[in-house]
Amino acid sequence: MNIVLFAMLGIFIFMMFRRNKKTKEQQATLQSQFAPGVEVMTSFGLFGRIVSMDDAENKVVLELSPGNLATVHRQAVTKIVEPAVVAEDEPAVVPDDASSLTSQDLGTPAPTAETPDETLKRLNDEGKKDN
Repeated sequence: MNIVLFAMLGIFIFMMFRRNKKTKEQQATLQSQFAPGVEVMTSFGLFGRIVSMDDAENKVVLELSPGNLATVHRQAVTKIVEPAVVAEDEPAVVPDDASSLTSQDLGTPAPTAETPDETLKRLNDEGKKDN
């Protein structure tokens, strides 16, 4: 019984070291792909383009939007964002006027806008249904 427990403990430790090694390899591969002009995402959800990198201090300057720069730690950049592939088979259809965006069926009445009092009453009545 003791042999089985030690074998399971050994397998657990082996798997833990193996996972850490894979994670470090993936991080090193990602870090090697960093260069100015690459679109990235940080671990806290900011998207931006790398402007410059300081390897000595492990800092990366990101351009979040034109004119807005943010300096983050190099390890905070966790993902390289690939540009979305646009299908070139189908051209985008842009209407010439707003009439094509409205309902084509003229027989149905258009919905009327609620007044603020009606909206409050409707929302209060919906809350009572949940109780």
